[in-house]
Amino acid sequence: MKGIISYGAYIPYYRLQRKKIGEFLGSSVLGGEKAVAGYDEDSVSMGIEAARDCLKGIETDDLDAIFFATTSSPYKEKASAPIIGTALALKENIKSLEVSSSIRSGTSSIMLANPDEKTLIISSDCRTGGTGGQNEQVFGDGAACLLIGSGKNVIASIVEQTSFQKDVLTQWRGSDEDVTQNWEERLGQTVFQKQIEDDVIPFIKQHDIDVSALKKVIISGPGARTHSLCAKALSLEKQQIQDPLIDQVGAAGSAHASMMLISALQDAKPGDRIMVISFAEGLDLILFEVTEAIENLPERKGIRDHLNNKSNDISYSDYLKWRNLLKTEPARRPEKDRPSAPAVYRGHSQNIGLIGSKCRECGTPQFPKQRICVRCQAKDQMDDYRFVNQPAKITTYTLDYLSASPASPVLAAIIDFEGGGRILSEVTDCDPAKVEIGMEVEMTFRRLYTASGISNYFWKARPKWKKEVL
Repeated sequence: MKGIISYGAYIPYYRLQRKKIGEFLGSSVLGGEKAVAGYDEDSVSMGIEAARDCLKGIETDDLDAIFFATTSSPYKEKASAPIIGTALALKENIKSLEVSSSIRSGTSSIMLANPDEKTLIISSDCRTGGTGGQNEQVFGDGAACLLIGSGKNVIASIVEQTSFQKDVLTQWRGSDEDVTQNWEERLGQTVFQKQIEDDVIPFIKQHDIDVSALKKVIISGPGARTHSLCAKALSLEKQQIQDPLIDQVGAAGSAHASMMLISALQDAKPGDRIMVISFAEGLDLILFEVTEAIENLPERKGIRDHLNNKSNDISYSDYLKWRNLLKTEPARRPEKDRPSAPAVYRGHSQNIGLIGSKCRECGTPQFPKQRICVRCQAKDQMDDYRFVNQPAKITTYTLDYLSASPASPVLAAIIDFEGGGRILSEVTDCDPAKVEIGMEVEMTFRRLYTASGISNYFWKARPKWKKEVL
């Protein structure tokens, strides 16, 4: 039976406390905090990190397709799947589909997946709300990844699924606009409540679903009152409603429903039934049943661990600068040239996949790729070597206060990989005051800069995840 084989998630390291927005604007705000993508992150980089969490211990050559769902793609016309595939070391002949425009695209992708294939579904969003508006407070950044397939490894099988389409103007962003707009909130709530009555309740009756036996109900819909309206209409108990993560992450667009589902799966037991209700110009309804296989799935970071790994030090002005919402004096440096298309093409596997070479004669890894070994000088005796998941440490570092960066100072370090290999890399997601020589780091996929509409990606180092200190 078709279902989820594995899951993974990503929540950015930085969290903006909403009270800082209120202090800056001098107005009342919601409580809690929202996840904020770093200045070097976007929907592609976050999606790759979620997929890396999902694919731990899984043979990527067995994957048949990859779906990328987002409303905030870095390109309006250019595919992101080849970048994602290379960064994840997927086979070149994997099928791909990019699903956009609707925040329901994440759940719609789950239903579209072929049960006879292994499909990696990445949903990721980094949306922007207008300064001082409600969306700015509610929106949060994040990504989710689900591996869909069939067989004995399915940890949550799809029991029933359906979709309803209904055009309603509640939330939109025009092709020439940067921020999301909303109609008056009551319209979305009214339409959603009507769809609960017209579509969800009949679906439950048609398939003889015992609502009281549902372990969790995931409700991804418009406005703060959505959960209470749905709970009342379906006669749900408070403990049955999955935490919407608004107070800790925010509404993460196309990734939101899947992030809530992953959060529920991290606490799920065999036999639990989980219903997903995803609203946006219609409804997606999916009923899952957790299987015994969930007890054999190796631990993932998922939502729970990411919630604890964070920094609240970001200011509201930092957030505005990172989103280009606050106009600042340009750096007193020449503007960056756009990446060379031939150079990007030639170096794609090396730079996006972090592929170096390893000498067949002496076994020394090296980056970038070399023809002549730096140790034994053997010529043209190299095999490709992937550095992404190799243990690494900081050998030396410096703080650059003069670099043109929206997050000064830039922390640049020499990174030595265990077994051999050395690169010069920026270090991200850390307090510069806590960096020290010998610190263990891991690689993370980031956007270096954007010029002439072209995003230039590479890998950076970040402090190694140590769950015991979270």
